[in-house]
Amino acid sequence: MNNLKRFTIIGIIFVLITGTLAHFVYDWSGQNHIAGLFTPVNESIWEHIKLLYFPMLIYSVFMVFTLKKDFPCIVSGFCLGILAGTCFIPIFYYAYSFILGKDFFVLDICTFIFSVLLAFWLSYKYTLSCKLESYTLLLLLFVCVLFACFFVFTYHAPNIAIFQEPNAYPGIRQSMNSAGGRCHDTARCESMWPE
Repeated sequence: MNNLKRFTIIGIIFVLITGTLAHFVYDWSGQNHIAGLFTPVNESIWEHIKLLYFPMLIYSVFMVFTLKKDFPCIVSGFCLGILAGTCFIPIFYYAYSFILGKDFFVLDICTFIFSVLLAFWLSYKYTLSCKLESYTLLLLLFVCVLFACFFVFTYHAPNIAIFQEPNAYPGIRQSMNSAGGRCHDTARCESMWPE
């Protein structure tokens, strides 16, 4: 097994574990504002994109420093992977919740897992093919803009659906389990989602 494939498999595991743990870091930190810049501060789709973005960004930096000599197109490959993975999360969420009329915790988890797999598959494929090498600066710029957007929109979010918690906008009901463990009062949760 080549180094890129081995490091890609390790990266998938790293992002799945750190992304899952990151879901709880904001609460574990006592809602620390700095932790909130890198981890979800609420249940909005925007905030949940951080579960993939930041762990994959950290791992990508490690990959670039470790493998750039052997794989000169690794920067463009991983930039594409990060962007594709972060875009897939809201696309799949809104598609399935529109069709089903509400979100489901299991499908949210599947969305995260599939997004991580898609991101690393694209990273691996385009690192080897070098088809995007001429777009490296543009892809890197988009990754940096997204980084800045997370910092700005975490505490100054526009009033549009992707920045709101799913039960905050009409047409999509949030399942009781998708509160990520933050709704501990069963009676209160049931009153929020009447049948």
